[in-house]
Amino acid sequence: MTLLDQWAERHIVDAMRNGDLDNLAGAGKKLILDDDSHVPPELRAGYRLLKNAGCLPPELEQRREAVQLQDLLYSLQPSDPQHATLSKRLTLLELKLTQAGVNTDFLRGDYAQRIFNNHSGDE
Repeated sequence: MTLLDQWAERHIVDAMRNGDLDNLAGAGKKLILDDDSHVPPELRAGYRLLKNAGCLPPELEQRREAVQLQDLLYSLQPSDPQHATLSKRLTLLELKLTQAGVNTDFLRGDYAQRIFNNHSGDE
């Protein structure tokens, strides 16, 4: 057990002994836990803190922005003055993602189409 684990365990035991954890909201209900089995154990606490703070790795933040830009472009007519600007911005983001080693098929719908094609033959 690491020093941080020991510290946390001691505070939990003290809180239980003092009754600080009695009658908490959600008591007796099933916890909904994220699957972090793919994250090395020594990084899980840090990743959880970043996630709870709303921080994403740069590649995921760029991916989210690219999806938002894609959605905006779908809602605009090609003749709209913003269309060209947003399209250039999306192209730049796609280039950054590709350079970072992130697959950008999600921007073209290739992935969804492959899933659809693979499952349509199952029926």
